[in-house]
Amino acid sequence: MIFRTLPIAAAIAATLLALPAVAQQTTPAAAAPASADAARDALAKKEGEGDQSALLKQTLTAVDKQYSMIRRNQLSVTYDLTYAYVGEERIVTDLANGSTTLFNIENTSSHSVTNTFSADYGLLDNVTGNVTLPLISRYSDNNLSNGVSNSLGDLLLGARWQPFEAHRDTPNLTVTSNVRLPTGRSPFKIIAGSGEATGSGVGALTAGLSVNKIVDPVALFGSLNYTASLPAKHLWQVNGSRILTRVAPGGTLGFGMGFAYALSYGISTTISFQEAISAGSKLRFADGLEAKTHMQTSSILNMGLGYRISPKTTVNMSVGIGLTPDSPNMTVSMNIPLNF
Repeated sequence: MIFRTLPIAAAIAATLLALPAVAQQTTPAAAAPASADAARDALAKKEGEGDQSALLKQTLTAVDKQYSMIRRNQLSVTYDLTYAYVGEERIVTDLANGSTTLFNIENTSSHSVTNTFSADYGLLDNVTGNVTLPLISRYSDNNLSNGVSNSLGDLLLGARWQPFEAHRDTPNLTVTSNVRLPTGRSPFKIIAGSGEATGSGVGALTAGLSVNKIVDPVALFGSLNYTASLPAKHLWQVNGSRILTRVAPGGTLGFGMGFAYALSYGISTTISFQEAISAGSKLRFADGLEAKTHMQTSSILNMGLGYRISPKTTVNMSVGIGLTPDSPNMTVSMNIPLNF
């Protein structure tokens, strides 16, 4: 499982970059003496100048591109580029009549490049719809075969709802949900040596909560979600000496936390942690045998840097380190939000 953890604080970091802006303004050393009226004009907030409450509300209502809230009828487009590497040694066995008939150690490495295009549209001021389309290129090298697969990934349709208005002293809560459509190449229909899977092979529904709070100049955030998947039926995949006919994936519980910190008007940093715990999948074979896989735990630590190149665009870079055997060894991500 590959986490896309870079956007967790992308919008938060982008907003935090604006916080030091007022403090960085300087007054010319040779300024002329000012009258009382001129002093009042200088101290008054100029039109378009952001105050702390406006920045706070903007930050609290823009967690990341997955949970961000935008105003009604507004459109936000985001591009993500992610590279992930997975390397492992896998022991392959096949049991027939209660005895081991095959024992082999495979050295496997996988390189994945994912181009993700997502669009958010404000249905209401507190309800945002989302469409995410990934394009995946994957290269795998193992003892049996190697090659490159280029294909569409799984399409995501989602919505976010902010039930309460954001306030300065209270955390902001966002309810999230999305439907995953199995548009990518299914891992349950791949023939050995014919390429790599680029999708999950099953549809799924995810529901969760996201919470964030500003402790100027730091933004704290966390999330919790649960994913339930539909079973994959009517399969006919050769698996050792047996034929796989049905797979029922177990549920997945995910959670994450982190913070973003504005170093200056144009630079911010983020650190985040995410973990997913997946129950075992139930397998059914053509000869009537049923089996269940072990539970998997995938977690990753991300460190990111955001650079503000314009008032509406912040480029975010992130490096992720896998913390468990079920995680990618390394991920490198770039995120560019384009707001309209």
